[in-house]
Amino acid sequence: MNWDDETAPAAEERIVDASAEGDDQAVEAALRPKDLSEFVGQEKVRQQLDLVLRAARQRGATADHVLLSGAPGLGKTTLSMIIAAEMNAPIRITSGPAIQHAGDLAAILSSLQEGEILFLDEIHRMSRPAEEMLYMAMEDFRVDVIVGKGPGATAIPLELPPFTLVGATTRAGLLPPPLRDRFGFTAHMEFYEPHELERVVHRSAGLLDVEIDTAGAAEIAGRSRGTPRIANRLLRRVRDYAQVRADGVITREIAAAALGVYEVDSRGLDRLDRAVLGALLKLFGGGPVGLSTLAVAVGEERETVEEVAEPFLVREGLLARTPRGRVATPAAWQHLGMAPPQAAGPGAAGSGQQGLFGA
Repeated sequence: MNWDDETAPAAEERIVDASAEGDDQAVEAALRPKDLSEFVGQEKVRQQLDLVLRAARQRGATADHVLLSGAPGLGKTTLSMIIAAEMNAPIRITSGPAIQHAGDLAAILSSLQEGEILFLDEIHRMSRPAEEMLYMAMEDFRVDVIVGKGPGATAIPLELPPFTLVGATTRAGLLPPPLRDRFGFTAHMEFYEPHELERVVHRSAGLLDVEIDTAGAAEIAGRSRGTPRIANRLLRRVRDYAQVRADGVITREIAAAALGVYEVDSRGLDRLDRAVLGALLKLFGGGPVGLSTLAVAVGEERETVEEVAEPFLVREGLLARTPRGRVATPAAWQHLGMAPPQAAGPGAAGSGQQGLFGA
């Protein structure tokens, strides 16, 4: 047995993590809307996609290839399943990391039925040889299968039935232009507004047979980081709290108390987020401070701070990345209930003089 594997600490599971693992995937399947009329939010994307699918059905043709981009948890997988339902077609689900060789992709493509939907999640992580094979498959519905090696290798053309590729990516900038240009419809998924998430929470509560009032739904929605997946996860945790410590009805007070137990504050920050902000404010006077120094201060890896905590803090306007390091904004001081250094008197950090940790 590997000693390192035995002693390595398990990665901390965050209730506000937008990725879906384990039980979340099974619960999500039950809560997903089945058609575009049930899908909440993303109004422009919904209207545009509705036109694309209606037109394809009227022509009796397969729909154009669709590219969906956006942060995790916003509904890309859900929309792919809705596309299949709207087109009354079967759906095949795979992911970019699972396709490491062109042969892997050829095996999937050759088994598709006419009109089938192929959902390719994290499409930007597909291998380059498979990516190049996909160009021809999307455009000409044909792939060349290489048989043999070296000088004796031959290419056997394989005709494919018309199909619709739905690609999903969290990093659209990593897609090469030749691949991006082959999608007939491209949509970017935006973060949800609180009132949209309230509708998501009410709908999910109905499916879970949970009684919730308007204020309770608003409280959960306001702490969900603009992400339906997080809203549904928080709803389930609040449901547990209401069932065990209250009468089962979710009100604003119950929701706030439950999310306090799980350390999710009024703006959706969790323990890690507040640790990063707290260190930046208390130890470094609001910055600027280098990323590595900040990570050491909170006892986390540099990558954890940069890739897990910082994106939301920057989006919320609580932290700024500058050439000299990370800097807290006035909103960060206000959120943690602390006075900025300039309020402490002449010569404090931020009053025009360089602080102890400035570059």
